[in-house]
Amino acid sequence: MFDSPRISWMALGLVLTGLAAAKEPFKPNLGPDLPRITVTCGDVTLLLRQATQWTPGRIDFRGKAMTTESSAYGTVFSFPDVGFIGTAHLENEPEKLQSLDFFLDDKRVEAPAAELKGDTFRLERKSRIRAFELINVTEIKDHRLHETTTVHTAEAVPLKLVYHFMHAWRPTVSAFLAGNDAMPENTISGPLRDDKEVARKFYINQPVDWMAVYEPQSGQFAVSRLLQAPELGGHIATIWNVPGTYRKFYLKCFEGKTVPAGFTGTWRMVTAFGSATPETWEAQARTLASALKNER
Repeated sequence: MFDSPRISWMALGLVLTGLAAAKEPFKPNLGPDLPRITVTCGDVTLLLRQATQWTPGRIDFRGKAMTTESSAYGTVFSFPDVGFIGTAHLENEPEKLQSLDFFLDDKRVEAPAAELKGDTFRLERKSRIRAFELINVTEIKDHRLHETTTVHTAEAVPLKLVYHFMHAWRPTVSAFLAGNDAMPENTISGPLRDDKEVARKFYINQPVDWMAVYEPQSGQFAVSRLLQAPELGGHIATIWNVPGTYRKFYLKCFEGKTVPAGFTGTWRMVTAFGSATPETWEAQARTLASALKNER
């Protein structure tokens, strides 16, 4: 009888301890014991987060955020039997990191600090997601962000889809533009609004060579160009409009398809930035998209 209050307090303590433990951020099996690393090279700043397996967490240009932290970046696979696995999608099972290497100005950083600054940066990240071997290389050079993803599997794997180069553009992004080199005048464009009738709508939804977005608060725009992709699996660009959260870009591949045994494929994308008024940004984005064809 007299022990009941003590037992109740003990039970409450266990519950609170459990809740505190549940809020502990995820820590991957490899990497520095830091919650986040911020890398600045020239005009581009890249946030890397431990809780999302050392994938990008935010992209800034000239000190202003172009993307939001409230999302997953990088590459994620969706399997018919389980759903998403990869990057910040930890709801099913985490991907296992196999190696993680940081390079600043072409020199390997043995113990990364919370802030890194230099002329160039490269992160080489190798992991395994079920039957897939995944290599992600993220680079900042010449004020541009380069991303390379290589996927290999020894066995055939059915997929719902795979997303590469996820970029969670800020919810304040107000417009998009996309095009193909074969028909440079036939661009796809439109506003990105918060209206109820366009909430959670997908835009573009077809293969394009490049796409761009405009962020009016900073007066800045971004252009992403696909530099390389395998013939197999297809790839379509899409922007998911989620008002108040993000205008999120995906490169979607292998939708409802099986990745064949022995497949190895590499996708490469470069993202560059600029400043412009709402009236001039589309013309400047087209010019930058053309210039990026020569990017290596």
